[in-house]
Amino acid sequence: MSQEVPQGSQNEEVDLGQLFNMIGKLFDKFFNFVGSIFKAIYSVFIYALKAIITNFKIIAVVLVLAAVLGFVLQRTQKDIYESQMLVKPYFDSKFQLVTNINYYNALIGEKDYNQLMSIFDIDQESAKQIIEFDIHPGPENENDKIKQYDSFVKSIDSVRAQDISFDEFIENRSIYSGDVFEINVRSFKKDIFRSLEKGLNTTFTNTYSVKKMQKRDSLISIERKRILASIKEVDSLKKVYLRVMEEESKIKEGSYTTKDGLSFIQEKTKTREYDLLQEENKLRQELSNLEAKKVEEDVYFDTLSSFQDVGAKYTSIWNLYILILPIIAFVLLCLIYLFNKLIKYVVSYEG
Repeated sequence: MSQEVPQGSQNEEVDLGQLFNMIGKLFDKFFNFVGSIFKAIYSVFIYALKAIITNFKIIAVVLVLAAVLGFVLQRTQKDIYESQMLVKPYFDSKFQLVTNINYYNALIGEKDYNQLMSIFDIDQESAKQIIEFDIHPGPENENDKIKQYDSFVKSIDSVRAQDISFDEFIENRSIYSGDVFEINVRSFKKDIFRSLEKGLNTTFTNTYSVKKMQKRDSLISIERKRILASIKEVDSLKKVYLRVMEEESKIKEGSYTTKDGLSFIQEKTKTREYDLLQEENKLRQELSNLEAKKVEEDVYFDTLSSFQDVGAKYTSIWNLYILILPIIAFVLLCLIYLFNKLIKYVVSYEG
C-alpha cells in the first residue's frame, strides 16, 4: 500500500505537466497567429508606401491634373438651391404624398415637363430647373419615438411584442411610421419653391382619404346625437327633481296629525342634483372634444413650415469635384498598378 500512493501522485504530476504544456503551446500558437496578422498588415503598408514613393512623380502629376479639372468643372457647374417644407398629413394621406413624390421624380427623370407644368402651374423653363424631390420623416424628439413604439406594441400580440425592442423598432421602421414629413426640393432656380407649394397641396387627397374623412364625420355626427340625447335626459331628470323639491318646500312642517290623532312624519325625497350636474358636465365635455376634433382635423394636411421665398445654396461632398476627382484618379492609379503586377505575376508563373 505504501508503494502505490507515491506512484499515483507521480501519475497526477505527469498529467498536470502535460496539461500545462498543452496550454502553453496553445498560447504560443495564438500569439504567433496574432503576430503574423500584424506582420502581414505591416508588410502591406510598407509595400503600398514603397509603391507610392517609387511612383511619386506620376501620382503627383495625375492628382494635380485631376484637381485642376475638378476645379474647372466645379466653377462651370450651375449653382443648386434647396428648400424644405414640413407637413402633417391626416386620414392616411401620407401614403398618397409619398407616392406622388416618387411620381414627380419619375417625371423629372423622363423629362416630361408638360406634366410638371400642369401639376404645378409653372412655365416650361421653370419645370426644367427642378432637379429632384425628396421626402423623409420630419424632426422628432425621443418622446415622439416612444409614442410610436407604444402604439406599435399595442397593435400586435403581447407575446410577439416582447421580442421587439425599442432600438429594433426605431431601426426598422418605415417612412410611413411618422406623422410629420419634410419635403425637400432641389432646383437650379433659387426662387421657384413658392410656386411649387400650391401644386403639392393639391396632391394629398385620394379616394381612400376622402372616404376616411367622411366616415370620421359620420361617426362624430352619430356620437353627437347620442350625447345630445343624454344631455336632454339629464335635463328632464333635473326638472323632475326641482319639481319634487318645490312641492316639498310648500309643506312647512315635516309632520302632520290626522283627525283621529295619529301623527305622521313625511320624509323628504332624496335627490341627486350633484350627480346629475357631474354627468351633464361630463357629457358636455365629450361634446366639446368631438367638436374640437372635427375643427382640428377638417383638412387632409397642415403645413407646419412653408417653402422659403429664396432657397439656400445646396452643398454636398459629391459636388466638390476638386476633391472627388483626385480621389477617383488615385484609386484608378492603384487599380492600374495592381493589375499590372497581376499580369506580370501570371506571365512569370510556371507552376
